[in-house]
Amino acid sequence: MLLVDGLDADAQARDRGRSHECYLRLQSRGKYAGNGFRPDTGLPFISLAAADAALTDSDTAPRPSPNENYLLINAYTTHPQSPLLGVTRRIADSGCNLVDTRLSTVGRDVSVTALAVGSWDAVAKLEAMLTRLEREEGLKLVWYRTGPKPIQSNLLPYVVEVVASDKPGILFQLADFFDRQGITIESLHCSRYRAMQTGADMFSAQLTIGVPADMHIAALRDDFLEFCDHLNLDAIMDPMKF
Repeated sequence: MLLVDGLDADAQARDRGRSHECYLRLQSRGKYAGNGFRPDTGLPFISLAAADAALTDSDTAPRPSPNENYLLINAYTTHPQSPLLGVTRRIADSGCNLVDTRLSTVGRDVSVTALAVGSWDAVAKLEAMLTRLEREEGLKLVWYRTGPKPIQSNLLPYVVEVVASDKPGILFQLADFFDRQGITIESLHCSRYRAMQTGADMFSAQLTIGVPADMHIAALRDDFLEFCDHLNLDAIMDPMKF
C-alpha cells in the first residue's frame, strides 16, 4: 500500500502533489530494517528506489560462458592398442575442442588424459559417445565435469632432475620435501631402469614445480641440495626457460 495506517485526510491531501513514494512499516529486521522516518508525520518509510535496489541486489555468482563447459577424460588400454584415436575422434565428432592432452605408457598399459571444452550440448553429446566407446571397444574410461586451470601468476616454474641408485621411498621423500616447503608439483615423470654400462638399478625423475614468487630462490636451492646430499641423490634445480 502507498500510505501506512494512521494518516488523516489532510496529510493525504498534502502528499498528492509530491513525487510518488512507497511508505512501509519499519521492520525490526531484514532488508528493510531501519530505513528511517518521515519528518512531517514521524512514520517509517522506504523509497521505491531503495526497495527496488534491495530486491535486485544479490550475491549470485556470474554464470559461466555457454562455451566453457569442461570434461576431463582418462582412458586406458593395453599396449600395443592406444585409446588416443578413439577418444580424440569422439571429441571432434561431438563439436568439442581439446585444451590439453597427455599420453603415457606405464608397464604394459597405455593411458590418455584429455581435457575437452565445448558448449553444454556438445559436452553432453561427448559423454554419451564415450559411454558407447567404452562398451563397444572395451576401453576403461573415467570422465567428469571440471573447470579451467586457474592462472597462478605468483608461481615461478622450475625444473628439477634427480638421478640416484634405486631404492624404495625416493619419490615419496621428494614429494614430502616440496610439500613441506609449500611448493606445488605441476608435472612429474619418473622411472626405474638398468644402467647399460654397469647393469646397476637406477632411479630417474624429472619434475616441474611452481615456486612462490616471494620465496628466496637461493635459500630454497641450498635446502634442496642439502636434502639430496643427505639421501645421496644427484640433483639439479633450474628455472624453466620456455
